[in-house]
Amino acid sequence: MLLLQNAISKCTVVSILLFSVTRTPAGIGSNKERTQVREETTQDSGWRGSRNFWLDAAYEAFVGKGIEAVKIANLAKELKIARTSFYWHFKDRNALLDALWELWSQRTTVPLLRAIEAESDSAAHAMLNVIGCFVGADGFDSQMEFAIRGWALADPVILDRLRQEDEMRLEALASLFRQLGKGELEADVRARNLYLVQIGYISMQVRETLETRIDRVPHYVEIFSDEKPTSEEMNVFCRQMVAAAI
Repeated sequence: MLLLQNAISKCTVVSILLFSVTRTPAGIGSNKERTQVREETTQDSGWRGSRNFWLDAAYEAFVGKGIEAVKIANLAKELKIARTSFYWHFKDRNALLDALWELWSQRTTVPLLRAIEAESDSAAHAMLNVIGCFVGADGFDSQMEFAIRGWALADPVILDRLRQEDEMRLEALASLFRQLGKGELEADVRARNLYLVQIGYISMQVRETLETRIDRVPHYVEIFSDEKPTSEEMNVFCRQMVAAAI
């Protein structure tokens, strides 16, 4: 308990909704910025937006309302530009959906793999790297992960692709545990334990304050790795999470 008090005392305890952080889309960062750009360019009747502009709108529709909301007419109406402008940047809706899938991978799998491969001084440190990817506001895009899993429930093709992505992530985690000295089967079980807990948080839309999350992290780390994080490791983790949330 003293370890947690030391960690939390060095942080500004900020109440946030974890695993449902509002993420910055692929290109322009906010609705306000999008509106400003639109207002600056609508006088030019030839303006067709940009690929990222359309993809940003698709991202917002997708995480906000699901895959059925990602339709060309809807996006054109939101962007206040001609529907035909879309075809300067994408062949059709399927091409946009492919780009959305790639964006999801870049905003979820890529940061997770980066966290798994990050340097660490101990097994506990390695677990903190991975957990921090899911907890930090600038890491794993939990909103998009939730939306993708909703899409997969209605589309067998997407479900198959998602399962392949899950297996790749699990193998990367199992490889980490093997590097930490675990046997083949134990590494696989520990990888599934860690991963399924984190995906469960996202699927259940769990809401926790940063203080509550930090209070639980050392116990998760010990369960996943059989090793308690040191006070210094927790202090660093806490500062990183608060910095990402601000």
